[in-house]
Parts: sequence; structure tokens; C-alpha cells
Amino acid sequence: LQKVLKELCPPETTKFNIFKIIRLGTGLATADEFREAMELNFIKITEWGKDILYKPAFVAATEETKVNLVVVSIAELGFKKATYLKDIYRRALELGLELCPAEVGPQLRLQYMNQPPNTNLLIGMEPIEGHSVFDVSCSGDKLYLGGNNGSPHSTWGEVNRWVFIQR
Repeated sequence: LQKVLKELCPPETTKFNIFKIIRLGTGLATADEFREAMELNFIKITEWGKDILYKPAFVAATEETKVNLVVVSIAELGFKKATYLKDIYRRALELGLELCPAEVGPQLRLQYMNQPPNTNLLIGMEPIEGHSVFDVSCSGDKLYLGGNNGSPHSTWGEVNRWVFIQR
């Protein structure tokens, strides 16, 4: 999806503020290793989060790399009303952002332990098996790795915040 959209929509040169720099390929390679790391850090994984994590399509990087993450609302992408996910992704790519590898979800959860209460970040990623994306949330004082609807025709409102990679 990302490759096709890049070819159709050459990027503009919009810069967003870097929200966080995280490491991928930290040595955690399997769903069980991520689950164990989260248990050690008192992080809950929702059923939907587990479903994504344990799909064969979920893979971790084999070499350590750093990625610059940005967080954007659909308003910051230029939309004035609820918008289809496919249009959110298209616009993000037009503005020079990239979709995250799926590993960003669990790695961000593990590397963002001071997430403010009652916040939720959706991971702009290629949906796993066509319909699921990770979300990283904090409810009260509890940290979660969850999942959400990644269908291209799912609709997202102004309050939702998406994580992408800044090139």
C-alpha cells in the first residue's frame, strides 16, 4: 500500500515536530518475547492487541535502527471532518510521512512508559491481515497495547491522533 501510494502521490516537504525517537530491532523478535517484556513492565495487552501481535504478518527488525516518530491529528493533515483511513494514509504520505512497520506498536509501548493518562495513539501502519492496527494507550495509570480497526474505509474523527515516521 505504502509503495503504491508513494508512486501516486509524490511527497510535499512538510516537516512535523518529532514526538519520539524509538529503537526497532532491540532483540525482541517473537510475540512471546514482546508479551513477556510487557508483563515485566506491567503493561496490559488487549485481546485485539494480542491478535495482531500473534499474526504471522507481525515481524520484528533483525537489526537495530532508530526511527523518528511524529504524532498528527487529521486536522493537522488538512481534514475538517471525520475521514476514511485510506485518505488519512494518502495525505500523510503526500506530506512526506511514512507508514510505520508493525513493530512500532509494541516498541513504542515499551519505550513510552510516561504516556499521559487518558491518551491514545493509533499506529499508522499497514493493517495486519487487512483490518487491524496497533494502538498505544494509557487509561488512568494503566498502560495498554491494543488494536483497532485498520480497514481502509474505517472513519476517524478529529480527536484521533496517528503516529507516522518522519523521513
